Amino acid sequence: MTTKARILRRQVPAPDARLRLVCFPHAGGSASFFRDWGHSLPGIEVYAVCYPGRAERLAEPPPTDLRSVAAEVADACEEVADRPIALFGHSMGAPIALETAAALEARNIQPVRLFASGSRNAPYPPPFTGADSDDAAVVERLLTLGGTDPELAADPEFQELVLPYVRADGRMFHAYAPRPGLCVRCPVTTIAGDADEDADLRPWAELTRGGLEEHTVRGDHFYLVSEPPHALIRQSLTAVAAPA
Repeated sequence: MTTKARILRRQVPAPDARLRLVCFPHAGGSASFFRDWGHSLPGIEVYAVCYPGRAERLAEPPPTDLRSVAAEVADACEEVADRPIALFGHSMGAPIALETAAALEARNIQPVRLFASGSRNAPYPPPFTGADSDDAAVVERLLTLGGTDPELAADPEFQELVLPYVRADGRMFHAYAPRPGLCVRCPVTTIAGDADEDADLRPWAELTRGGLEEHTVRGDHFYLVSEPPHALIRQSLTAVAAPA
């Protein structure tokens, strides 16, 4: 199996698309979170990242180092870099997308835009200490954030399967510290819900030389479940995805 086939899931084949959008799920998320996006973004071929320890990669150990995950995704993106690439990361996916953009730029592959969803331009927050909570606390955290069905979250089989990588993702996410001087060339668009009290806080204005756009939409941390930002993505990428 190629690196691309193991890591990137193409949601809807779009052989005539002029642009590819690579989507990075949140902590505890999987590629299936973006399964319907390819139908709503004409002219854009959507890929979703499958992190280790879940879905088809269930046999692999859960991830422990965010920068290593990003380097692996960059390897996969090289295989689809024959067309322009944009990156969309939600919550934990935002810094993974950032590190992936940096890795691609180091290989002379320039992403056209990075969308940081569930994230705001702000100073880094204090360290988070809840990643090693007991199972009940982790489940409660999932329900508080939204995006997880309460009945499913209460199922013991679901907890046995999902909680190990949810907890691993939390440790990895909150242990991540960008290297000094990290700054990408691609433009960044942040998108956060107006009721999102759990947004990733990151000084995006200092992390890009390509310009920053900030958008606030209706909703909480998982605003994109009920109202995916497809129109905003299409508008931002119109010039790249438009037919010649």
